Amino acid sequence: MGDKQVRIGMIGYKFMGKAHSHAYRDLPFFFDLPLVPVMQAISGRDEDGVHTAAQKMGWASHESDWRKLIQRDDIDAIDIVTPNHLHAEIAIAALEAGKHVLCEKPLSVNVEDAKRMLAAAHKSGKVHMICHNYRFSPAVQFAKKLIREGRLGRIYHFRGLYLQDWLMDPDSPLEWRMRKEQSGSGAHGDLASHMIDLARFLVGDIAEVVGTMETFIGARPLPDQEAPEEITEMGEVDVDDASAFIVKFKNGAIGTFEATRFAGGNRNGNRFEINGERGSIRWDLESLNVLEVYLKDDEAGLQGFRNITCTESEHPYGNVYWAPGHNIGYEHTFLGLIREFLNGIATSRCPQPSFADGLQNQMVLEAVEKSSQSRQWVSVE
Repeated sequence: MGDKQVRIGMIGYKFMGKAHSHAYRDLPFFFDLPLVPVMQAISGRDEDGVHTAAQKMGWASHESDWRKLIQRDDIDAIDIVTPNHLHAEIAIAALEAGKHVLCEKPLSVNVEDAKRMLAAAHKSGKVHMICHNYRFSPAVQFAKKLIREGRLGRIYHFRGLYLQDWLMDPDSPLEWRMRKEQSGSGAHGDLASHMIDLARFLVGDIAEVVGTMETFIGARPLPDQEAPEEITEMGEVDVDDASAFIVKFKNGAIGTFEATRFAGGNRNGNRFEINGERGSIRWDLESLNVLEVYLKDDEAGLQGFRNITCTESEHPYGNVYWAPGHNIGYEHTFLGLIREFLNGIATSRCPQPSFADGLQNQMVLEAVEKSSQSRQWVSVE
């Protein structure tokens, strides 16, 4: 490892690759870092595509084979932004090659692979982290502070929604997110995994679940047909379009969750509400700087939810980004997460959310799938 540098190799380069690349470029601008990230190399199967991406996003070099990337001596950490079914193989190989690993969510396509990934991480002694970036919104961090300080008292309810609408068109092509072999599940793993992680971060671990999963459109056009206006080849959708479930937390709270890609008008509606004995909080990704707060002990006649814009110096990251009242965006959630990854490497201490969190989230996801099949409550343990 170079002096005060960590050399990054990223595998994958599309939507999430763009978000991660932006974070690596902006981190030294906002944060004083113990290790400065060097964008050493990027990997992807399409030689032309990965070459173009490397030039556009600022990577020094590229590879068309991820196996070559993880064996390079000039790379210290691997960032995995591939389809889900590749996470386990790449992460385990990278850890065995002595690299630190940051992996996109969900950790894997099933609990068995998640356990293998965590075991490999423990054996390697390297830093491992899963990319649940919404933890690092200043408003979510402030929500955690209020809960930790007891401002809400005992927590009774967690109510989480993650609503999108991008798959409502039945002619949308069958891409990898709609194939179980590659994605593990549909909206459930893609969206509910984020909400499960937020619930565990804010409220605590989940003991048991009961839920249902539904596929509304069972077949879609295969991609890359020569004449897409005359669709003739269809493929089966073998993952869910939506999931809905109830949970019991280990601390006695209960929770309701809903994840769907069929909620018209919701482009990225990631929302939660938490109710406690002394107050409640609400958050919505589409207004990510705002935390709605209600405190029972407020003066009579003035009670109700207030909007706290979490950009003041008293708020998490308040002195890092812009002046009070100057909003930050989606991309800043990745800066906070990757900063923790770099701090972990610098101190040889594994930050959260780690692969252990990823495994716990995967266990909840899988328990809901089992419940949907059995129509019964299922224990997460």
